[in-house]
Amino acid sequence: MSAQAQMRAMLDQLMGTSRDGDTTRQRIKFSDDRVCKSHLLNCCPHDVLSGTRMDLGECLKVHDLALRADYEIASKEQDFFFELDAMDHLQSFIADCDRRTEMAKKRLAETQEEISAEVAAKAERVHELNEEIGKLLAKVEQLGAEGNVEESQKVMDEVEKARAKKREAEEVYRNSMPASSFQQQKLRVCEVCSAYLGLHDNDRRLADHFGGKLHLGFIEIREKLEELKRVVAEKQEKRNQERLKRREEREREEREKLRRSRSHSKNPKRSRSREHRRHRSRSTSRERKRRTRSKSREKRHRHRSRSSSRSRSRSHQRSRHSSRDRSRERSKRRSSKERSSGDKERSLRDQDLTSRDKDRSSRERSPRDRERKDKKRSYESANGRSEDRRSSEEREAGEI
Repeated sequence: MSAQAQMRAMLDQLMGTSRDGDTTRQRIKFSDDRVCKSHLLNCCPHDVLSGTRMDLGECLKVHDLALRADYEIASKEQDFFFELDAMDHLQSFIADCDRRTEMAKKRLAETQEEISAEVAAKAERVHELNEEIGKLLAKVEQLGAEGNVEESQKVMDEVEKARAKKREAEEVYRNSMPASSFQQQKLRVCEVCSAYLGLHDNDRRLADHFGGKLHLGFIEIREKLEELKRVVAEKQEKRNQERLKRREEREREEREKLRRSRSHSKNPKRSRSREHRRHRSRSTSRERKRRTRSKSREKRHRHRSRSSSRSRSRSHQRSRHSSRDRSRERSKRRSSKERSSGDKERSLRDQDLTSRDKDRSSRERSPRDRERKDKKRSYESANGRSEDRRSSEEREAGEI
């Protein structure tokens, strides 16, 4: 393997960008148990104390900024309650630190000379002032880095006041101790990060300690733990209230059911009347539905019958018109035939009459006979016309 490939593999191993890591990140989600919940909440001690004297190394669980971003987006819509896991993690870590602090105090008590309670209180006062001065100097450096000169000048004035108090406390402590024992270095264990502090440390040493990454990291972890405790307590209280509300609602529903059952048992008539009303309402609704269905069916049937009757009437009218036309044609033909036969009979009658008139005229030549003959002729002609009319009317009545 070339030097370049070795360097790349080393960088991948240090930065956590190996292929196996990429595949595991692609496979898991932020809700997986293998993901560090303290890292998602930005309070994992492995991240906070990295690069310090108490560097814990790499966390056993997965740390990924992409998973933290996914969690921050999803937590706006849903509460995953990861604060409880992070609180347990930080509590166990702080408990270990407190145990180490107590062990260091016991070790100092065994190695250092025993002093009276009064002298110990005076030494504790000097340590407190040293801690105050160190915190103020760390704050001055932070304000100076941010460019806030006025605030840093005000904090420096407080530092001078604390230094004056420290000189007075040291003078009191020196007067209460013999010169031989005062020259010995009196150590003290820091309550925050369990580091050792000297009673005679200068301001630079105190500023480096209280402004250092280790001490500030422990302060951040402890403050985050207190915040998580508060958040978890609020969420648990909220959940308990929701549970109580649900329980009260269930009890209320059960009471309502019991009251209804008792009322039904006490007043069976009312329950029967209610059931009867319900039954009547159901039956009326069913009857209405049936009526609407029957009406719709009748309308459809009427529409169909009307259409069929219209078609039948039209066909009947057409047949009647055709039969009338045929009967008219037949009557016309019969009337024409009868007319032709009547004309022939009339012509024959006229011929007979003429022949008879001639014979009679030849026989009777008197004027009286002539008048009689004329009257007979007119009477016979009138009778013939009336008979013709009667025959035509009877024919028409028969055709109709």
